[in-house]
Amino acid sequence: MGASVSTTDFSARDGFEWWAQMIDEAVMQVSITSPYADGFQATTTAIDLGDTDLATFAFSPLSARRDAAQIRRGDPEDYFLFLVHGSSIGMEQCRNNSLLRVGDLAVFDSSHPLSSEFRDEGRLPEVSLLRLPRARIPLPQDRMDRLLSTALPSRTGSGALLASYLNGLRAQARGCDATELRRLGGVASDLVAAFLSAAGDSPAPLPAETRKQVLRARIRAFVDHNLSDPELGPAVIAAHHHISVRLLHLLFREEPETVGAMIRRLRLERSRADLADPRLGRGGIGEIAGRWGFRHQADFSRAFRRAYGMAPSDYRRESRDPAGTPKGPARTVSAAGPSYGEKVRASR
Repeated sequence: MGASVSTTDFSARDGFEWWAQMIDEAVMQVSITSPYADGFQATTTAIDLGDTDLATFAFSPLSARRDAAQIRRGDPEDYFLFLVHGSSIGMEQCRNNSLLRVGDLAVFDSSHPLSSEFRDEGRLPEVSLLRLPRARIPLPQDRMDRLLSTALPSRTGSGALLASYLNGLRAQARGCDATELRRLGGVASDLVAAFLSAAGDSPAPLPAETRKQVLRARIRAFVDHNLSDPELGPAVIAAHHHISVRLLHLLFREEPETVGAMIRRLRLERSRADLADPRLGRGGIGEIAGRWGFRHQADFSRAFRRAYGMAPSDYRRESRDPAGTPKGPARTVSAAGPSYGEKVRASR
């Protein structure tokens, strides 16, 4: 689920002007210049995650600045987490200067002046940008200011987990409905809080309830990345996180579903998305079931019928319109204000 737009919908010069306006409205007000303004290329895909949003931007090389006057005119008071996919990025904020390369993570703050250079290295700059309301990151402001515009560890530990989770979210969001996306957005926020708390020389302590939320987020991320393993269950999850099975169940006691129910729901949702995907052609029902951790096709078919009221084969047939494209889940509109996707669509 997400909104996608591109400069191919505009003339060469109008594309750059549209892009600059869209960034002002969907992210924050900045001044943008580019040597490629006359033939500017850009695409944006935005995913509404409830309190947070994840957008992927690919665009011609450019420079972006945000100054004090722009901050005074409008400040969303958000943090933004960068995950770099394309050419390198030079960034400066709060006297911190970094050169970010593919796979790097970094954070910037809408409330401080910012300077960034998206470099020309023979391929388009591309980034994923996770917006985080400041209240979702329970760390002292001075601690956060020291982390701004620095290349944060993304190849090991919680940084690697966070980067992998965001990449997985980009790939799988189309198969999720609005309720699940809000839940996944909460997981992303908790992972970022844990990651930033551990960054630097002296990890900042998190409140006890936040530590529980972070552990639940790590568990959900582990489950999401291991759904294909038929052995995945409470014992495997508890052992991986060095806790007892009893503690695992206690952590999820006040959640809307048990650990086992979460695994079953996610497997069914991934299978349902594959059944509706015309790119997967006529792959067998058993093949799809096995891909998501079901040992036996009969067990999968029974679980699918209980969850969705029809057999998997019937769902695959009925989920496509006459042109052969998936109908996709219905979208629930959040009442919490416009998301990236809504702002992107409105800017067209």
